[in-house]
Amino acid sequence: MTTTPTAAGSDGFVDPRGDLRWGTTSALLADAAHRLGDAEAIVDGDVRIGYAALDAAVTAAARSFLASGLNRGDRVAVWSPNTAQWIIAALGLQRAGGVLIPLNTRFQAQEAAFILDKSKARILCVIGEFLGRDYPASLEDAAGGPEGGRPYAGLPDLEQVVVLSDGGPGRHTSWDDFLESGRTVTEEQVRARAAEIGPDDLSDMLFTSGTTGNPKGAMCTHAQTLRAYAVWAAVVGLREGDRYLIVNPFFHGFGYKAGWLASLIVGATSLPARTLDVPQVLKVVREEKVTVLPGTPTLYQTMLEHPDFTAEGVSGLRLAVTGATDVPPAVVHRIKEELGFSHIVAGYGLTESCAIVSMCRYDDPLEIVTSTAGRPLPGLEVVTVDAEGEPVPIGAEGEILVRGYTVMKGYLDEEAETAATVDADGWLHTGDLGTLDADGRLRITGRIKDMFIVGGFNAYPAEIERLLSVHPAVAQCAVIGIPDERMGEVGAAFVVPRRDAALDPDELISWARQNMANYKVPRQVHVVAELPLNASGKIVKNDLRARLARDGGA
Repeated sequence: MTTTPTAAGSDGFVDPRGDLRWGTTSALLADAAHRLGDAEAIVDGDVRIGYAALDAAVTAAARSFLASGLNRGDRVAVWSPNTAQWIIAALGLQRAGGVLIPLNTRFQAQEAAFILDKSKARILCVIGEFLGRDYPASLEDAAGGPEGGRPYAGLPDLEQVVVLSDGGPGRHTSWDDFLESGRTVTEEQVRARAAEIGPDDLSDMLFTSGTTGNPKGAMCTHAQTLRAYAVWAAVVGLREGDRYLIVNPFFHGFGYKAGWLASLIVGATSLPARTLDVPQVLKVVREEKVTVLPGTPTLYQTMLEHPDFTAEGVSGLRLAVTGATDVPPAVVHRIKEELGFSHIVAGYGLTESCAIVSMCRYDDPLEIVTSTAGRPLPGLEVVTVDAEGEPVPIGAEGEILVRGYTVMKGYLDEEAETAATVDADGWLHTGDLGTLDADGRLRITGRIKDMFIVGGFNAYPAEIERLLSVHPAVAQCAVIGIPDERMGEVGAAFVVPRRDAALDPDELISWARQNMANYKVPRQVHVVAELPLNASGKIVKNDLRARLARDGGA
């Protein structure tokens, strides 16, 4: 890349520079507590926590992390559905100087164990039982039982497991006992540690997969996160006093950064949703007078069709935040009119760019929202380039490149992968294809990467292929994304069985459900004698797509 494009932000937007105002998430919370006092910060069922009380609870958690020996830069994982405790644990570990590692609740234990091992997490904060699954016990099945004072033999860096739920923690530490242990640390010691943490310290590491098949930790600092989501909140019109029902999971950048963290930035109330349960969503929207509700068009349509829906029950809704998908304008008009939203916005982001690149503005017309991913955040540079890295004309398709304050500091311990993703001039090569129009609005048109998106979750064929290859009857496999009416895309696997092995497609799908997150599980398995290869021995996936279109994969 030799071009120097015009930086985004010429729309007159004023950059709030949250990174300069607060510096760290800890300072952000302290400032919010001072300004907002008893105003509700979190409503989680019967639990109601004001800003000042949240600040005190986070300090108590930070005392416990310090008592556990957490040093500046140590990693702490959180594996739990959306709860108030998730937020307290995350802010507490960051106040103590730790780096947050969110774990996907859909992960099977071996997937979580890989990230815990890769990140060298010292502490794991985990839900006990959720949706009928014992998370600590499942991890023991994957990583072995206690050994040498460690909770799991296969995770030598993990020193402590803290169970967030009220259920019996067994041999692990309960959240109450964890907090009790913090009494040996003073608040002054917490303040001293917090003062050591600066804007350039890592705040979190969100793991994403890719062409290698193994998850990689995208490193992000406090300054990046605070600046990006102070800007994001202003662009979409999130404001003080909003009541934000966060249905997006906290392990994702949307639920975490564009969710509860953005709410703290503006002084809104976060209402965590553990699961995407439409009757419960309608109940909370009605009873808690929710004003902000993110979601897919499918969620909104399902709400409208549900027997519990009433116009009066959703009368407080003001702002919808949805993904950048090609949705017929008539559908969005119906969502806006019947759910009563004043504003609907959409955007585009990826983990390597602090989960955000572009957003519609809150006053954009619906025709813009339904056909574009908005304009880049002010202060970011976005260009589209051809295969040689040269800029393409306005309206022409090219790979989307991003440069600016949101671009990750790199992948953890992956220098070659980092260099392949962020070039020497600081451009993040997204692997996504798109166009830029004369007004700077971005349209996503496709992907160079093999990735496909299942119900909003990125699924990477290389990772799924690596997981499938563990099955004793699988010799070779290739996974592609195929269209699906409900989920957008799902996986289809082409599998060559091992010699003399019988391979049943339904059995392999069932096995996959036990060994990988459900959104990664192929919905179709096609047993084939061989995979199409090019001259260099690489699988030609376009041939598989053509075969599937022609004869269903046989």
